[in-house]
Amino acid sequence: MRRADQLGKLDGLIIPGGESTTMGLVAERWGLVNPLRRWVSQGRPVWGTCAGLILLADRATGQKRDGQPLLGGLNVSVDRNFFGSQRDSFEAELEVAGWDAPSPAVFIRAPAVIETGPDVEVLAEWTDPDGNAVQVAVRQSHILGTAFHPELSGDLRWHRLFLNMVEAGAATQVNRSGP
Repeated sequence: MRRADQLGKLDGLIIPGGESTTMGLVAERWGLVNPLRRWVSQGRPVWGTCAGLILLADRATGQKRDGQPLLGGLNVSVDRNFFGSQRDSFEAELEVAGWDAPSPAVFIRAPAVIETGPDVEVLAEWTDPDGNAVQVAVRQSHILGTAFHPELSGDLRWHRLFLNMVEAGAATQVNRSGP
């Protein structure tokens, strides 16, 4: 999807990992920020992984000097580079609420959720060797956010969760004409 008029053809949207500042600047240049904000505010299913989580957050810390555009909609604060630089990337096993087995997670220069609103469900936390926990997967209604890259783990349960959200959203959408 590169144009705002293409949003109306989608049932769900995944905002991938990458460099959130650059993604925000490109979205501004292409006139996508406000159409994407409308998409989120209309209750359309959206999943942000890593940088996508940052863009969906209502608030972000650790931004570059002039900040970056946020799409918002997810009532969380994120720390953009919570886990450090690229060389601090790692893999972990996460206990996920309601799942019978841990989920592998790949963290690449990842953010973390440092504050959640009352309407946000925490799905998974990562705990460091000292026992300090930080939130790394959250859901708020039609918005899913993961600080890690599920597409790199081979565990399809995150993808199934999002597909279920898309199917539920498609069943409740009355106006499919777009943002």
